Amino acid sequence: MVKRISLILILLGIIGILFVFGGVIKQEIEYYFTRSSGVRYSDTAKDIWTFERTIGPPNLDFAIVIPKINATAAIVDNVNPYNSAEYLKALKDGVAHAAGTPNPGETGNVYLFAHSTDAFYNVGRYNAVFFLLGHLNPGDEVHIYYKGRKFKYVVYDKKVVSATDSQYLGTLIPDEKTLTLQTCYPPGTTIKRLVVLAKMAK
Repeated sequence: MVKRISLILILLGIIGILFVFGGVIKQEIEYYFTRSSGVRYSDTAKDIWTFERTIGPPNLDFAIVIPKINATAAIVDNVNPYNSAEYLKALKDGVAHAAGTPNPGETGNVYLFAHSTDAFYNVGRYNAVFFLLGHLNPGDEVHIYYKGRKFKYVVYDKKVVSATDSQYLGTLIPDEKTLTLQTCYPPGTTIKRLVVLAKMAK
């Protein structure tokens, strides 16, 4: 009887872990499989002589494409990052653009965030486009489409910060056109935040 109860508890624990972290695990496996097989993604024309695959933005009004991690999503404009009811609603539709931060191409820091939740068990309900953000490194590109134009940003740093740290909402480098991507960290939790910092390519 004790063994049976123990087995049931173990199985319930495994189911719980898969419920919370299933999306993360699935994306990590897909990422490592495609990288090890030589597949690369691009939002430009596909070269039929390579393993490059084409991904594109869902729209040209406001969207993001991150080729390295095969991530693409619509961006919801002008979302209050301090109003959980507002940003949780936006994050079901895509990546949120923090209200009060510049638009792509403008001087200042464009702030985009995704994969936030009100409780750990609700992680799967929200857009998981930034689950693999931690794989970005200096030199990797992030493409933002805004009002029919494409803006290319290049990653220069990434940091793990407190969940209450809001300094990256402000100017990163005076007189520069920068981009901050923020997600919860570790993936599938709400403990801390991962921020990826990028500059607009010249």
